[in-house]
Amino acid sequence: MSSSPSLANGLSEAETRRLKELSLFVRTETVRLISIAKVGHYSSVFSCAEIFAVLYGGVMRLMRAEPKWPGRDRFLMGKGHAAVGLFPLLAEWDFFPKEWLDSYTRLGSPLGDHPDMRKVPGVDFSSGSIGHALSAGVGMALGGRLNGQDFDVYVLLGDGEMQEGQVWAAAMSAAHHRLSHLVAIVDRNRYQLDGTVEDVIDIEPLADKWRSFGWDVHDVDGHDVEALTLLLRRLKSEQVREKPACIIAHTMKGKGVGFMEAEPGWHLGFLAPSDEEKVLAEIRARGGLQ
Repeated sequence: MSSSPSLANGLSEAETRRLKELSLFVRTETVRLISIAKVGHYSSVFSCAEIFAVLYGGVMRLMRAEPKWPGRDRFLMGKGHAAVGLFPLLAEWDFFPKEWLDSYTRLGSPLGDHPDMRKVPGVDFSSGSIGHALSAGVGMALGGRLNGQDFDVYVLLGDGEMQEGQVWAAAMSAAHHRLSHLVAIVDRNRYQLDGTVEDVIDIEPLADKWRSFGWDVHDVDGHDVEALTLLLRRLKSEQVREKPACIIAHTMKGKGVGFMEAEPGWHLGFLAPSDEEKVLAEIRARGGLQ
């Protein structure tokens, strides 16, 4: 996947390395936390690990230890089952004590399989029921405008989620209101729970559909931290943009673990201790993945 010529200046080697290390951190922490829960969504997190890393390590405007800071950028997840990869980043921002991670999904823990905005500082919207997040993002972007605030709203969507009619109702509303501070990121890993997206309900031509709804649309390699960071920063700096933006991030389900990349059944599963050691070794060996 080639990037736009306007992204050619690139990041520094140090920043690129830091973002790759952050995506590695997301993957290894996901394995660790799922070992506590005894079941979890490995491959769904691995397809968007770089997206998480770039948003929380290179793009979003946040204030350390202040999860309710009014000027913060907002982040919502349509694919709430990938929250296990988000929680470690929220802890790194000191939004809640890192010790909470060790209680993931245990009785009484605020950290569950899906994000709960009532319990987890740093979570802007509770998700789990697919299709609702973009509607909530539209509301947040409109609210920011009415209150004279300039925060950006980022909504991560699964590609299977494109089969939900509410997504397109929200897309139409966002374009009508010219919500230039709203960015939807589609994790285009081509799989959902029941198989390939194309076999369940084909969503192509996806980019053309978003354009026809009045959005500014971009394609990017969702595992290329440099291209993804520069694209998101460019959109953030474009003060004259009058449309909401959709980024179609082309990714691979289970990226970083060979047998998960080849087997969609790892949408939900559990690794035996010996397999967990092998997976962690492979993730660390592959490092930045590029």
